[in-house]
Amino acid sequence: MTNFPFQRLQADLAALIAKTPAGQRLVSEPDLAKQLGVSRATLREAMRTFETQGLIRRRQGSGTYVVGKFQAFDSGLEVLESIETLANRLNLEISVSDLQMEQLLADDHLASMLNVTRGSRLSRVRRVICTDARPVAYLVDTLPEDILRTDELHSEFHGSVLDFLLSRGDALTTSRADVSAIGATAEVAKHLEIQRGDVLLHFSAQLFNSNGRIIDYSLSYFIPGHFHFHIVRRVGK
Repeated sequence: MTNFPFQRLQADLAALIAKTPAGQRLVSEPDLAKQLGVSRATLREAMRTFETQGLIRRRQGSGTYVVGKFQAFDSGLEVLESIETLANRLNLEISVSDLQMEQLLADDHLASMLNVTRGSRLSRVRRVICTDARPVAYLVDTLPEDILRTDELHSEFHGSVLDFLLSRGDALTTSRADVSAIGATAEVAKHLEIQRGDVLLHFSAQLFNSNGRIIDYSLSYFIPGHFHFHIVRRVGK
């Protein structure tokens, strides 16, 4: 079994996941690796494919669980929309958990991202977006305090800083986002109930108003499989 084909391993895992009821925990990694005749490292590599598809989820200190069928968030990236707006259009229910609001002073990185001086007063809003009681995204917005004070966000805040700014009439024009795949840090993994190092889709974005000022620097972490983003492009000449 030392030359166990990787494709066969994935097929066996797919069959195991398919016959395991949603919400049920798989056997432990050591036991599963022994059962399939592979090393734990090889097993983890094979399981990442199913994590990316959203079929399983590893929880720190708890184990690996099978995820039931779900409707993914599907959206183009040509227009900036909040997850709440997207969920309403797709008739999906979402909730907000782990909401944290704080004031802080700009360090060199935040000063650069927001084009403010070091030491400027900022507001930061962090939260987890859940669907079907499962965390699917972790969002962090940092804004100059003169743009948003944390005490302005009332109890009916549903998780979208973008929607809050639009609802009060802020003249927002464009957003620039860098998109990448990253491994979850310990902090992000804890919020999303996944393992450190698990692959996430990451957006790092700056939001501009009509005066060209950067009014929001946001970091968004999405669990792959739950989000299908696409871009419609015209052919260049």
